[in-house]
Amino acid sequence: MIDFAHRVRVFVFDFVERAPNYLLLRGRQGIESCWSPISAAIGLGEKMETAIRRSVMEDLGIGRPAELIDLQMPARWVLGDEEVIEWNFGFRVSPERRELRVDDRFADFRWAQFGEAYPSLVLEPDRAAILRLHTLIASN
Repeated sequence: MIDFAHRVRVFVFDFVERAPNYLLLRGRQGIESCWSPISAAIGLGEKMETAIRRSVMEDLGIGRPAELIDLQMPARWVLGDEEVIEWNFGFRVSPERRELRVDDRFADFRWAQFGEAYPSLVLEPDRAAILRLHTLIASN
């Protein structure tokens, strides 16, 4: 029997001089030590937007997005007896909330423009998601 897990992947971004900058986080160990967006499980019965806000609040101390973008590109993968479905979102921070309280689970963080952020992401689904986000916000 396969167990299903749902997760959100949240690409936090802001604009600096009209250019988007993306927040990259690096965990302390294993695959999590690669640069990545926020990733969090969706709790049983929890709405997706609630999971996004909760995870960004826990990881960065920011509760409300200036803009929330559904990238409409879920990713699915199977690991043993577990199938994981990840939902990708963009989360724009408002300028007054750019001061972050980054959780201790992360070894490092940095803001990067797309040209630096894209190659820093190791996982192909993350690269595809940030490319879609960048395309969506650059066209506005």
